[in-house]
Amino acid sequence: MRKLYAICLTVALLCTIAYAAKKYPMTAASIVPGARASVEVSKDSNGNTKLKMTVQHLANPANLTPPSTGYVVWLRERNGDSENQGQLRMNKNLEATFETVTPYKNFEIFVTAESDFTTKGPIGSQVLTATVQPQ
Repeated sequence: MRKLYAICLTVALLCTIAYAAKKYPMTAASIVPGARASVEVSKDSNGNTKLKMTVQHLANPANLTPPSTGYVVWLRERNGDSENQGQLRMNKNLEATFETVTPYKNFEIFVTAESDFTTKGPIGSQVLTATVQPQ
């Protein structure tokens, strides 16, 4: 009986976590018309916002005009400064995933094509964007 209770509780918890996650489509810029991306947003055990970005068909950054070295993921809280979250690493099939955690609840997530991955502010062309609203 206890085993059945534990299994039911685990399934209920997993369903709650899955239900709590919200998916936001990302808008692709005209310089990457074939790109498709979304961001899945959920909460971690500390109440922070967990993000998982999934990207398909994003152009090779060297083929953009102007050419770039790669892509950088940014977060910007409402009326705040943009914060570099790291490099979006594409595989040979032009696909990528990126995960991070932030204390922000209401913010914009976007991707730019950059020549320098350590840049303190977005300089290159913005290629993907989404706005995350409180859940």
